[in-house]
Amino acid sequence: MPITTSTNPASPSTSPLAHTATLAFALIVSLFFLWGMANNLNDILIKQFKKAFELSDFQAGLVQSAFYMGYFLLAMPAGVCMRRFGYKGTLLIGLGLYAAGAFLFYPAAAVHTYGLFLLALFVIASGLAFLETSANPLVTVLGPAESATQRLNFAQSFNPLGSIAGILVGQHFIFSGVEHTQAELAAMTPAARNAYYAAESAAVQMPYLVIGAIVVAWAVLIAFVRFPALAEDTSHDAKSGSAHIGRLLRNSRFMFAVLAQFFYVGAQVGVWSYLIRYVQSTMPGTPEKSAANFLTASLVVFMVGRFAGTALMRRIAPVRLLGVFAATNIALTAFAVLVPGAFGAYALVATSFFMSVMFPTIFSLGLDDLGDDDRKLGSPFLVMAIVGGALLTIAMGATSDWMGIHWAFAVPTLCFIVIFWFAMQVRRRGPIPTAAGNG
Repeated sequence: MPITTSTNPASPSTSPLAHTATLAFALIVSLFFLWGMANNLNDILIKQFKKAFELSDFQAGLVQSAFYMGYFLLAMPAGVCMRRFGYKGTLLIGLGLYAAGAFLFYPAAAVHTYGLFLLALFVIASGLAFLETSANPLVTVLGPAESATQRLNFAQSFNPLGSIAGILVGQHFIFSGVEHTQAELAAMTPAARNAYYAAESAAVQMPYLVIGAIVVAWAVLIAFVRFPALAEDTSHDAKSGSAHIGRLLRNSRFMFAVLAQFFYVGAQVGVWSYLIRYVQSTMPGTPEKSAANFLTASLVVFMVGRFAGTALMRRIAPVRLLGVFAATNIALTAFAVLVPGAFGAYALVATSFFMSVMFPTIFSLGLDDLGDDDRKLGSPFLVMAIVGGALLTIAMGATSDWMGIHWAFAVPTLCFIVIFWFAMQVRRRGPIPTAAGNG
């Protein structure tokens, strides 16, 4: 998808500004890959930490809680930094925090402390809050306004590639394939049991050291590459930030987008976090590595949905597509609740296709028609809504402990009802963004 900043339509491809914007766009797309990897490694960690620390579903769900609280607490500071240091400066801060959190996994495993792992995840998520707060709105302004939603969906299409990479890393370099029953663990000597727990904990060290090194290298690359002036602009208007925030809080469409984003992220994180548990519980005898294949399939389907959704938006208004996809997922998750087992698992895999366009579409609809300063302060609110991944995953874990894992998926069903309602309200109130062009 070409990104053009040239004012000369006769030769946009030869303009230095056009080349600068295209390179910047490519680097930003790579960041979507990097944070996709971090997000979906959590789905592996939930299962891994249940083994290494003997956790309940509720306790294991704290992995997502610690992670998404980082998003919630750091998104607004990221917005302030974006106004002070520009988009590029905020990206570099985010990469630095991401790397620091990844490196913290080494001492956390060495001392076998669950709390320290949660701290490391919080630091990683803090970095991702900076990345997402700056990268998402930057993509929407690096090109024509009428194709902003399509362009953001295109950039987000590379996020599931990172997600797939994260699952494959976890499946092949973290999961050991050794799963002891409670009876087997009870029969072990204390020394043997502790050695097993320590080995499962240590399995995360090398993968996260490698990820941290890659993130540092990417930060250096971004630091030395010239970005368009817009990305490095640190100026903002004379109005105080509180004036912009007040205007955003009075914008009903924007606030509904924040609410919809909260429920969307809760649904996505919940479905993926407990999919392995759902498969192993409703299809007894399924090994963890085989169960992880369902998660890998979900991410492949999600990626296909992103590219397919981007293409469909050339002919279908994004808000209409959002409504149809939300309605489909209401049916699929309800089916998984009512028909637990293989068919329910397949239905949950299918939800990923229809979740694919939701985050970027809600994000773009929320920022539609906002000025640059409002956009810079509006973006953190939409990123803070990612805390839904923390709160609603806990709700799913508690429901699972109380009623069974398949009933936990009633929570995503309720989430998709809210998203469908948002899409219908945006269509009814207008103005509806037109179907995007080629951008």
